[in-house]
Amino acid sequence: MIDESTFRRESDRALESLKQSLITSGDASGAFEFEDNNGVMNIIFENESPKFVVTPNTPIRQIWISAQATSYKLDYDETAQAFVLPKTGEALKLLTQRLLREHLQDPTVVLP
Repeated sequence: MIDESTFRRESDRALESLKQSLITSGDASGAFEFEDNNGVMNIIFENESPKFVVTPNTPIRQIWISAQATSYKLDYDETAQAFVLPKTGEALKLLTQRLLREHLQDPTVVLP
């Protein structure tokens, strides 16, 4: 497990990158909006379906995504220098992109 200061630095970096991608993609598609409330990221959909929530969990050094009635817990992979879902190996941004595509039923959603 990485130490807390490394977790905070890397999670801040990863979440800021995701935030910028969500803002860009949300503006382009119009299908969802992004909100940031004290470090808790919310992806809110135009069709009023349940939102996605992305949040760092510092005590256990993970980033969690709550989406589609499932909790995804991403660990920091030092080799990849990214937060990844152990089960699939997907990095934070790619996993979020896949979840958005599935939820919106739109394979063209891209998180740059």
